[in-house]
Amino acid sequence: MPAFTTRHLCSVAAALALTVTAPATATAATAAAPGAPSLREVLFVGNNWDGTADVIASRGDFTKIGRIDVVPDKDQRMAEINADPIKWIYFMAIRNSVGEGHDQFVDDMYSTPDGGSVVVSRPSFADVVSIDLATGAVNWRFPVSGYRADHMAVSPDGTRVAVSASTGNTVHVLDIDTGRQLGSFATGDKPHENIFTKDGRYIWNMSIGDVNTALDDPFWDWTKGDRHITVVDATTYRQVKVIDMRERLDAIGLDDFSDAVRPAVFSPDESKLYFQVSFFNGFLEYDIAADRITRVKTLPKNPATSEDRTTWVNDSRHHGISMSPDGAKLCVAGTMDDYATVVDRTNLQHGPLVATSKPYWATVSGDGKDCVVSESGADQVTAINFATGRKVASVAVGDHPQRVRLGHVQAGWTSPAGG
Repeated sequence: MPAFTTRHLCSVAAALALTVTAPATATAATAAAPGAPSLREVLFVGNNWDGTADVIASRGDFTKIGRIDVVPDKDQRMAEINADPIKWIYFMAIRNSVGEGHDQFVDDMYSTPDGGSVVVSRPSFADVVSIDLATGAVNWRFPVSGYRADHMAVSPDGTRVAVSASTGNTVHVLDIDTGRQLGSFATGDKPHENIFTKDGRYIWNMSIGDVNTALDDPFWDWTKGDRHITVVDATTYRQVKVIDMRERLDAIGLDDFSDAVRPAVFSPDESKLYFQVSFFNGFLEYDIAADRITRVKTLPKNPATSEDRTTWVNDSRHHGISMSPDGAKLCVAGTMDDYATVVDRTNLQHGPLVATSKPYWATVSGDGKDCVVSESGADQVTAINFATGRKVASVAVGDHPQRVRLGHVQAGWTSPAGG
């Protein structure tokens, strides 16, 4: 296979766009075909510790529309886990480490193009399931390799989902309607975020290494494992590029920074990547064509936040970043510092620090006007206006909301029994 040159990297860069960057991408992926049921755009909020997903309006006052039980098969899954000593050990390890004493029942979710089902990754059950939005029943189930499922991504046409198998160092790509595996590829240690390019030709995966060890001092960073970005062809699932941020960080004197790339977002012209790394209160800008880090933004620390890095949840001081559709503003979730803020992309000046309780994710409202963050510490979702940097609405959701994704339900949808 030929080397992936800078010229090729520029070509990939020209195709890059995240579903979390511009709501139009998610909308296009789930648009109804002629004769199909009418669709209503919504936001799905995964309540990780509850095992539910709240469905809220995608804009305006973000009114709660309904709720879905994403573990309707819980008894069956628990029986299987209790009957297998190895599965039970991993189940309890997830509960007592990354789960902070709780089971992790929903990490990520995307709706199908017809708005009839939602596909959910379930960490504690090490699987991906499709839930029928009308009946609440499981359509299909795919067990991932290893013992934990993590972040997903949906292809631009809405037909495929990529899911990280975090203990299997693998990403599976599934048919969203049937759950059939279309392909898979190897990653670094503990694959996390997945991103399809705008044209669906490539998948970017970020591996974050071991985030639940107590070896959090920079001296021990090498023990965290092999962390890098893997770029693969989304048709053949063959690797076309590996980007190791360790080299790029060291090149600008940031040898004490972690190279574990967490949430990330691309600029609208697809030339820049903005990303968070473990332990850092801020984000970095990466020029894709030049293959180098060009700017670093350090955001304020909350004086009340402990400086003991072992107390930060899964190595995440800040976890969650999104961008306004015009590319003018970034929105950052300051997870352990209990705020979210809007940042001007031109000069990297931040706006008001909006008080939020352990914000865990940031996405964009359906109309593109607001940044939507999940407050995992307050069990609510809060919208912050990109233009003013001010809070515009909050809505109560279930226990420990994490991922928030734009999607669709069929017009007139109400919660199924048990939701």
